[in-house]
Amino acid sequence: MREWDVIICGAGPAGAATALHLVRRAPTLAGRILILEKARHPRPKVCAGGLIPHVLDSLDELEVGLTVPHVMVDRARIEVPSRRVEVEGRRVCAIIRRAEFDASLAAAVRARGVAIHEDEKVLTLERTQDYVRITTARGEYRAALVVGADGSGSMVRRRLVAGDEDKRAIGRAVMADVPVEGACLWDGHRRARYDFDFRAVPSGLAGYAWMFPCLIREQPHVNVGVYARRAAEGPRLVPMLEALVREVGGANVRHEAAPIRGYAPTRFVAPRVVLVGDAAGVEPLMGEGISFAFEYGRWAADEIAMALARGEWALTGAEDRFRTSWVGKKLRRLSQAATMFYGPGAPVLLAAVARWPGVQNAGLRWYNGVDGWDRRSGWEVLWSAVRGAAVAREPLGMR
Repeated sequence: MREWDVIICGAGPAGAATALHLVRRAPTLAGRILILEKARHPRPKVCAGGLIPHVLDSLDELEVGLTVPHVMVDRARIEVPSRRVEVEGRRVCAIIRRAEFDASLAAAVRARGVAIHEDEKVLTLERTQDYVRITTARGEYRAALVVGADGSGSMVRRRLVAGDEDKRAIGRAVMADVPVEGACLWDGHRRARYDFDFRAVPSGLAGYAWMFPCLIREQPHVNVGVYARRAAEGPRLVPMLEALVREVGGANVRHEAAPIRGYAPTRFVAPRVVLVGDAAGVEPLMGEGISFAFEYGRWAADEIAMALARGEWALTGAEDRFRTSWVGKKLRRLSQAATMFYGPGAPVLLAAVARWPGVQNAGLRWYNGVDGWDRRSGWEVLWSAVRGAAVAREPLGMR
């Protein structure tokens, strides 16, 4: 039985980001980190695949870059009840396919000397005073610290962290891919645009529909989907998706579904264990998790490096440091926004935002992390939205 300093369960963006940040901090750790992945890259992943500018910056920071096929989006269309809003910019979002993207991150992790064991499903986890024992289909491992990067249904969370589990934090998304060639009626691919539709919110949907341009085996497609903040709304999502598929000219398209854990006031740190990415919780307004996966990874790497240096395995204060950081505050504000925009006052709020260009511009810059806007205080962003001058003269995208 080999012992490791750190075992990361899951080789998606959050697990890869944790390993990349750890090795960037302390290159000598590379040979003491193991990633366990139940599948084999490139493995299927149900996700719309939008990379906001903050993700692109994170890839550059880690010297990984965006090396997989993608569609760069320069325009956005937002539908709200009785109104349509269109915005333009530069590099508003890059749309990738997660199978290819995640495989590229895993390759970058391996290139830095970190071991990844694929096709190795974790069966059990047990915490002792001196280590965490992990049993897989192939054998047994011991780790001083474990990172749960194993998604919304995280086994690490269930076995080692949970205790205040709130199933109301679990949302759901359904999606399908429609070829653009042939009978497709959607012009977003040609116009490098993605669409968000909030028109079902007044009828009770705590979520939205989307249409994203993407490439599948180098052929243009539109990824069509519906997201709901609460899994209980799941039964209504498939009929909505089928209607959207017909709207773009598709028919008899196979759909996929996935749970999405929203950020909530539940634990994501325990002795010898930290959760990252979807296992800890994504933002519940839009269900976006890739940008937060990289920030969870940065935070986890800092906490792990400090714990290894001090031999302090309880990880005391780690969760508080995350919650009070700029990214923790951003997640909290997006949780508050989800409560407001999907609550009883949603029609009034959506109508107000749709008629206020300053709020649209400042809000999108803050959400996308353009030029560090998401590190600004809420009052500063609000003042910029009211004033309108500083953002109105600049394109929405990255510099």
